[in-house]
Amino acid sequence: MHLAPGNKMISNGSDSLLYPFWNRLFSFNWKFSLGLALLICIPRFFLVLQANEIGNYNAIGIIMVLSALTPFLFLTRNGRREAGIVSTKRWSVLLSAFAAGLGFAVILHFSGMLLYGNTESNWYNYIGRSYRLPENTNDTDKLVMFAIFAITGMSFSPVGEEFFFRAIVHTGFAKSMNEKKASVIDSLLFAFTHLAHFGIVFINERWHFLFVPALIWVGAMYLVSRIFFYFKEKATSIWGTVICHAGFNLGMIGAIFYL
Repeated sequence: MHLAPGNKMISNGSDSLLYPFWNRLFSFNWKFSLGLALLICIPRFFLVLQANEIGNYNAIGIIMVLSALTPFLFLTRNGRREAGIVSTKRWSVLLSAFAAGLGFAVILHFSGMLLYGNTESNWYNYIGRSYRLPENTNDTDKLVMFAIFAITGMSFSPVGEEFFFRAIVHTGFAKSMNEKKASVIDSLLFAFTHLAHFGIVFINERWHFLFVPALIWVGAMYLVSRIFFYFKEKATSIWGTVICHAGFNLGMIGAIFYL
């Protein structure tokens, strides 16, 4: 047994965690989580690359919705509870989580500017291209676009990615190892998945691999993933990591628009 969010003792058996149909096919362990991660992350990786090339990101929204639904498709109520999909009233932790995510995003912005300026080797500069912001936009229109991007960025990907990586995928790994090792693995999966967002870049109708900037970006994504998980533990709920992720996305979008 081990302590789940809320300090409840949960059995290491997977019988009550997966729905009976899935339980007949799989054991809820590292093999399940790795297989699920590959099933979602590999198509997502190539869909993001394609979206960066053609400028159509509709498929990414579908992937985020599917990712958010995976705990509900596979896990029983007990399984979702063990994965941290429970409410929390630790408001001060949630506030700290939001501030930490926001602060990390701002630091990452200034790091990119210091190292690479307004070049394509700057992660936020490249990612900002996907927003396709018109030039010479007036302040009111810019604020409206910022609000749209901020609202979607603080909802779709934080819920989709955290319910996937820090809930169901993490918990499957944690069934076979301790929480810290499981966090290392889900953070690595998260980080390398984001290599499609920056690192492998489409510039002037050609693909490029920016080795050093990509290494920094993947390292940053790994580190922020560990921070996300820290706040899941502090909040004893997945909402700690969702709120931290939302803060990070707001900071990134704010930096792209205004810094």
